[in-house]
Amino acid sequence: MKYPQWFLPIVLIAFLITVGCSRSNVSPNLAVAQAPLVKPAPDLVAQALDRSDVAEAVRQIELRWKKQYEDYFQGKFTTQVLPAAEIAQSLAQINQRTGRKSALFYAIPGAKHLDLMLVTAQGQPIHRRITAANRPALNQRIRAFRMGVVRDDSDPDDYLVPGQQLYRWIITPLEAQLQAEGINQIIFCLGSGLRSLPLAALHDGQKFLIEKYNLAIIPAFNLLDRQSRTSANTEILAMGASTFSNKPPLPGVPLEISSITQTPWQGTSLLNQEFTLKNLVAHRQKTPYGIVHLATHAEFTSGDVNQSYIQFWDQQLKLGQLQELGLQNPPVQLLVLSACRTALGDTKAEMGFAGLAVKAGSKAAIASLWSVGDASTLMLMKEFYRALKSAPMKADALREAQLEMIRNSDRIRAQVRDRRFPEEVRALADQNLAHPYHWAAFTLIGNPW
Repeated sequence: MKYPQWFLPIVLIAFLITVGCSRSNVSPNLAVAQAPLVKPAPDLVAQALDRSDVAEAVRQIELRWKKQYEDYFQGKFTTQVLPAAEIAQSLAQINQRTGRKSALFYAIPGAKHLDLMLVTAQGQPIHRRITAANRPALNQRIRAFRMGVVRDDSDPDDYLVPGQQLYRWIITPLEAQLQAEGINQIIFCLGSGLRSLPLAALHDGQKFLIEKYNLAIIPAFNLLDRQSRTSANTEILAMGASTFSNKPPLPGVPLEISSITQTPWQGTSLLNQEFTLKNLVAHRQKTPYGIVHLATHAEFTSGDVNQSYIQFWDQQLKLGQLQELGLQNPPVQLLVLSACRTALGDTKAEMGFAGLAVKAGSKAAIASLWSVGDASTLMLMKEFYRALKSAPMKADALREAQLEMIRNSDRIRAQVRDRRFPEEVRALADQNLAHPYHWAAFTLIGNPW
């Protein structure tokens, strides 16, 4: 067939347009495929440890975790990041002031190993790398341990077997150093996955960890208020609710909050309708209560900071709104949440739990990792406040209360049968209160002195 002269140029133009369009469709994909990959940020902690510079690793951890907590709580912390040598000096000063020998204990889970670091007042920080505790193995043991501890009807082997393995991985590699320096208080600074671990119930085959040391957890040493202990003359503001419109009742709360504001302590108790944020702020403005005790539901859950909350009578106070409690002016020595729970193993929930004292503006906090039975909570809190009146430090008082649950559970069960207690509380009198479910959830967060 013979085509007119004008036909071939048009065909050629159409061909070029088609090729151009095809290339325009393909070229972006080619550009993406050929673009240089963005390298992940270097792990400065791992790099420092690989060259045995433990002091630099400690500094990098403090910087990293300060940034993580700033991102989670959506604000800046103005505290200065101290190098390891100055942390050791600070510990030495605190030890001299308190009569306790404290150690700062870092545990950082990784994909292939667990890194442990110990900072004491005596010298250079120490590092141990536990290759057996890779992430899959560590997570498996943690899950098994938690399952055994959070069920009050579990057999001892359900928590002792995984608890002993975790002890061998986390504590044993540095325990000789702890013993050599006479350490009697461990301040844990933990990485993701470990911040909601019930450390008190780790077991060496003979004793629970709490039977050997005072324990506390902190988000980072440089976010820790390191001032001295709670004064025995401070007053308590105890508030709570026994009934809720959309939460399970807490029948032991009325007795709990009334008992802790009586002898030997002095204070004020507010129950149910009086348990409001407005009342808390108003009472603190009139009297600078050094201890604020909230017996109510609180949740540290997944998601951003405002998914977690403390339940007041008339509202939920989101974790991001904790400054509205006004606990930093003047500073509260201790905030106690006696009926809270945490989404165990969830990274965000763990950060909310571990950062509670920092965000609230209190020097320290005591909170529970899971919802503990009313009878157990009531009795542990009674023992804690009794001990706190004369104990040298907050950590001493909590440890003493937990040891009472472990070693004198028969005596405590006899008290629970008291007819002054609500029937729902007395019904729990036959439980084994020495089981970690009843005491290991309660954790000291922040300043242990």
